[in-house]
Amino acid sequence: MTTALTLSTDRQDDGTTRLTAIGEIDLSNNETFTKALADATGDGTTTVVDLRDVTYLDSGAVTALFLYADHIHVVVNADLKPVLDISGLTQLVKVDVAQPSERAAEE
Repeated sequence: MTTALTLSTDRQDDGTTRLTAIGEIDLSNNETFTKALADATGDGTTTVVDLRDVTYLDSGAVTALFLYADHIHVVVNADLKPVLDISGLTQLVKVDVAQPSERAAEE
């Protein structure tokens, strides 16, 4: 069974690509997340990976973030920040903490 995960990509007014995830990222949907990350970073510019509405992130998802570390800026909620700290990702990538959005409660 695949865990619920909603992914969307859009272009901000300043031209920055934003990949937004809502739900959980685990073994059942990690391949989908990794492909979305590859597509979003494909132009070589920095992509904002908005994970503020992700409630669970497994090691496969962290690995995917490491693969694209040269091309991403990550936004997470306070619960996920320690995972990225322990993994060492915060030493390679700009990581900001933000409150979960209201849209996550609607999902």
